[in-house]
Amino acid sequence: MGINEIPSSEKGETPLLNISTLIRDLKALFKAYVLLANVLPVFTGLWLALHFSGKSIVDYWEIALLTIIGSTMVMAGALILNNWYDVDIDTVMERTKNRPTVTGNIPLKVVLSMGIAFTILGFILLLFTTVETTIYGFVGWFTYVFLYTIWSKRRYTFNTIIGSVSGAVTPLIGWAAVESSLHIVPIILFLILFIFQMPHTFAIAMKKCKEYTAAGVAMLPVVRGFKVTKVQIIVYVACLLPFPFFLAPLGTTFVVIATIFNVGWLAVSISGLFTKNDLKWAHVIFLYSVNYITILFLLMVIVTIF
Repeated sequence: MGINEIPSSEKGETPLLNISTLIRDLKALFKAYVLLANVLPVFTGLWLALHFSGKSIVDYWEIALLTIIGSTMVMAGALILNNWYDVDIDTVMERTKNRPTVTGNIPLKVVLSMGIAFTILGFILLLFTTVETTIYGFVGWFTYVFLYTIWSKRRYTFNTIIGSVSGAVTPLIGWAAVESSLHIVPIILFLILFIFQMPHTFAIAMKKCKEYTAAGVAMLPVVRGFKVTKVQIIVYVACLLPFPFFLAPLGTTFVVIATIFNVGWLAVSISGLFTKNDLKWAHVIFLYSVNYITILFLLMVIVTIF
């Protein structure tokens, strides 16, 4: 028996190693960090709907569970389908070349089947909540899979605007499971998430500009350059300034903290006009944006508990 014919167990490949590899591949396939980041706004929207309607999560725990699990599965389905479609781009880009769709660890047919299955199962669960919740889930899924991934990502710089819509509907999904979203709070949450994603994504595109250029993805820094991108980051961050005041019912503490975060982000954004190290500055913007949105949506929950 030649060395290539030795069973894997005799080559020193332990089942533990295989499981570790599988977990790593699944995390990459599901874009685990992106997925988790989108679950928080769903929960925040649901929690605030309960708070403002005077309802208890104890009475709505089944709806809450269906909403969280259903929306997570729908989002997972969209992210998996994105990986399936973008395999040619991911092959070129350094940060994505180890995804299982590129390495072949998970066959593309399996990836496609998983994406469809998660999507269908997620929508079935959402249908047990409200029609409005399901509609918002579909809007997010359709926008991300078809309008962003398939249609605009490779062609137009406004792909970021389209992609931001899919992420911004998440609090509406949670809110609509309890109450109609025709309320100032979920609308403001939608706008905050929509606008936040613009500078957040622009910062990533600046950091990975060479990779996006090689892959032929029409991100703003690739097409219009860093100077234009910096100005747009400043404009979008400035647009966030008034939103905390529309959320005054959450209390003075929230308004003050959110405003401080907004002013701080604007100051960091403006400093980009004078920096000599664009990539380092873009990384700072990226880190600020991630912490900004996480703290903001957690804070909304915290201030309604105490």
